[in-house]
Amino acid sequence: MSDLADMKERLERFGHEAVERIHQADSLQSLEQLRIRYLGKKGALTEMLKGVGRLPAEERPLIGSAVNRLKHELAEALRERESLLQVRLEEERIAAERIDVTLPGRRHPRGAVHPVQKGLDEMTAIFQQLGFLVAEGPEVEDEFHNFDALNIPPEHPARAMHDTFFFADGHLLRTHTSPVQIRTMQSMVKRGEEPPLAVVAPGRVFRCDYDMTHSPMFHQVEVFQVDRKLSMAHLKGVLSFFLSSYFGRDLPIRLRPSYFPFTEPSAEVDIGCVFCEGKGCRVCKQTGWLEVLGSGMIHPNVLKAVGIDHRRYSGFAFGLGVERLVMLKHGIPDLRLFFENDVRFLRRMGA
Repeated sequence: MSDLADMKERLERFGHEAVERIHQADSLQSLEQLRIRYLGKKGALTEMLKGVGRLPAEERPLIGSAVNRLKHELAEALRERESLLQVRLEEERIAAERIDVTLPGRRHPRGAVHPVQKGLDEMTAIFQQLGFLVAEGPEVEDEFHNFDALNIPPEHPARAMHDTFFFADGHLLRTHTSPVQIRTMQSMVKRGEEPPLAVVAPGRVFRCDYDMTHSPMFHQVEVFQVDRKLSMAHLKGVLSFFLSSYFGRDLPIRLRPSYFPFTEPSAEVDIGCVFCEGKGCRVCKQTGWLEVLGSGMIHPNVLKAVGIDHRRYSGFAFGLGVERLVMLKHGIPDLRLFFENDVRFLRRMGA
C-alpha cells in the first residue's frame, strides 16, 4: 500500500473514532478534553500532519485538504455535542429548581418573648404609666446593700447559709431586688438631691430553694416611693391600680398586718381569688383570697442608712414575685415549667 493510501486510511479511521467519542461525551468537561486531544496544538491531527512531509510534493495538497475537511468535521461534531449538553444542563437546572405550588407551605417557627420576661415587661410598663422610673442593680451584692442597710440584722434567718448563696469573699447573690432601693437612694443623696423619688426595679434574684412554688433563681419587681407625707393609703392606691391593670379586671384587695424588717408598718397583700372570684376553691383553700406580695412603709432605719431624713420624708415599698403573678394570671400549676424548656408548654404560652 502506498504512503498516500495509508495516510488516507489512517485519517478515515481516526475520524470515525473521534466522532464516535465526541458523540459519547457526557459532560462539557470531557468534551473539552476531547477537543484538546484532537484539535489542540499538540493534538492528534497535528501529529498526523507531521507525516505529510514524507509524501511526494504532488500528493501533499490532497492530504492537507483531507485533514482540513476532517478538522471541520470534528469541530462541527464538537459544536453539536456542546449544544446538546448545554440544553441537557439547562433542563436539569430547571428540574432541580422546580417548585410544586400544590404542596403545602413550609412553616417557619417564630421566636417569642419568654412568659416570665413578658410578665416582667408588662408589670414594669404599668408602673411606668404611674411615673415610676426604672432602675437596675448588680446581681452579685455585698451584705450591706442586701441586708444591713435594709434593717436585717446578722441574726436574722434570711442571712443563714441555707437561704443565701454566699461567695468565699463575703459577697453573695442578691436574695431580693431591694438592694436597688438602697443604691438608688444613695446615688440621689450623693448627687445632693432630695426626694420625691419613685422607682420600679425589675430583676433576677437567687435563693437556696427548689420545689413546685420555689426556684433557686427567680424574678422580682421592687417598687418604692419616697416623698413628704406618704401613707399606707398611697401604698394601697398604687397596689390597687397595678393589680387591677395586670389582671385586666377590678380586683378586691386587702392588707393584712405582717412583719418585714425593712418596712414598718408591714402588710401582706391579698387579692380576691382570680379562679373562683372569691367564692372559695381549692387554689385559695376555700378562703376566697390569694396572697400575692409583701408591702409596707419604709422603715426609718432604712432611710437613715442611705442618708435621708426620716423626720421629713416617708415612703412605701413592696416587692412582688414575677413568676407567682404570671402563674396566677395564666393558671400555671408548677413554677418549674418556666425553666424546664418544655416546648409544648412554651408554645402554649406563646413563646
